[in-house]
Amino acid sequence: MIKKILVANRGEIAIRVMRSCKEMGIHTVAVYSEADRTSRHVFYADEACCIGGAAARESYLDIEKIVAVAKKFGADAIHPGYGFLSENAEFSRRCKEEGIIFIGAPEFAMRKMGDKISARQMMIDAGVPVVPGTQEGLDTVEDAVRTAKEIGLPVMFKASAGGGGKGIRLVYEESEIENAYLTSKSEAISSFGDGTIYVEKYIESPHHIEFQILGDQFGNVVHLCERECSVQRRHQKVLEESPSPLMTPELRAEMGAKAVAAAKAVKYEGAGTIEFLVDDNLNYYFLEMNTRLQVEHPITEEVVGVDLVKEQINVANGLPLRFKQEDIKQRGHAIECRICAEDADNGFIPAPGIIKQLTEPLGIGVRVDSFVYDGYEIPMHYDSMIGKLIVWAVNRKYAIERMRRVLYEYKITGVKTNISYLRKIIDVPDFQNGHYNTNFLKDNEELLSGEKQIKLEHDPESENIAVIAAYIDYIVNLEENSPKTGNGDNRPISKWREFGKRSGMIRI
Repeated sequence: MIKKILVANRGEIAIRVMRSCKEMGIHTVAVYSEADRTSRHVFYADEACCIGGAAARESYLDIEKIVAVAKKFGADAIHPGYGFLSENAEFSRRCKEEGIIFIGAPEFAMRKMGDKISARQMMIDAGVPVVPGTQEGLDTVEDAVRTAKEIGLPVMFKASAGGGGKGIRLVYEESEIENAYLTSKSEAISSFGDGTIYVEKYIESPHHIEFQILGDQFGNVVHLCERECSVQRRHQKVLEESPSPLMTPELRAEMGAKAVAAAKAVKYEGAGTIEFLVDDNLNYYFLEMNTRLQVEHPITEEVVGVDLVKEQINVANGLPLRFKQEDIKQRGHAIECRICAEDADNGFIPAPGIIKQLTEPLGIGVRVDSFVYDGYEIPMHYDSMIGKLIVWAVNRKYAIERMRRVLYEYKITGVKTNISYLRKIIDVPDFQNGHYNTNFLKDNEELLSGEKQIKLEHDPESENIAVIAAYIDYIVNLEENSPKTGNGDNRPISKWREFGKRSGMIRI
């Protein structure tokens, strides 16, 4: 059985993996770059080792360094988290070669599903609906123009080795095809080292629905129901929820069965995700398979009651799944917001810097997966996400109310964050009604930019301001009407009063 795990990642996902390890009595090893010396995951682990410079290619993407550290510290296994090397088949192969257990998908599954063209063909063979498009890469601009016209505009050019929204270009006009193809190809080469591009029909206004799956080494596969991931900006998810407000019990059962069939087609082991696009008529199409843990996995854990990291470790230990499909039940509703250090008013550019003060929300049904703290300096070298805020409640209405409350409690000073932007999303009527798709942010741009006010019967921020104003007025009146005898009254000095003096709000 695994006794020590090296976590080949950083930040919140590294801590999240380590927490499950600690509960299981498994020792952990953290790796970190020069820029991450003060990251919380370094302090949380039982042991830690610096593996290189700030650039990811010098540290978190260096397979040989990570494998060497695992051997040096006597780690039985490596957990890759998500991003970085989590879907790198060569990393999986090197671990196996060195006798280290890779807690992730098998090399075969990663190679097959990591290539989007190969994945599309396998899904067709498995009877899973796919978006109409090509089954092989495009060789030239002429091929791109001809194929796009045959499929019918609008289309999307996509990197076969892609992920994270990179290498994707949407085309509505024939005149845009050449530039879109060349740009997509260039970005694919720089991001993935593979310029293979394919084209598929663009589904107008789809819902982005994904199914969490788990497989063991004995051919057993189950799905853990769906997540709604349609709140996206530039193909990057901003907020997710489970269950999906679009889903019916019949559609859930049908899509879940297709997700299981997709996983079985590649003999999948461990945790993974089958992503679908669903149109307004509830027609669904396979989009891609992620052969790793997803950023949004906590909302599945909250509604299903399964620790996905523990299940990954159990599968890696050679244990069979401890439940069958009929044992999986959804309970309540969960929402996740991605907390990012970015300037939402200035094109969402990353906003690294020093956190001066941090107040994380608390209460029933509240979970914060994060790695920052007061005084922590957010480095500029990595993704801007600094945490995830997850809430659970007995139904969607109460989950939205809880998320609104905790977003107002979440305070970070010293750096710009997207928290105020997330507050606006929660209050948009389309979101509250559950009537939204991947065009949600674009369709509600005025509301989210502040150009058009969202009127609520009970606006918490306005209420807070009103309470503060009333209290200040009370202090001022008390001061003006109190008798001044001797050295003055003996009432303690109010912090609000002192604040008012300094800011010029109270005149005495």
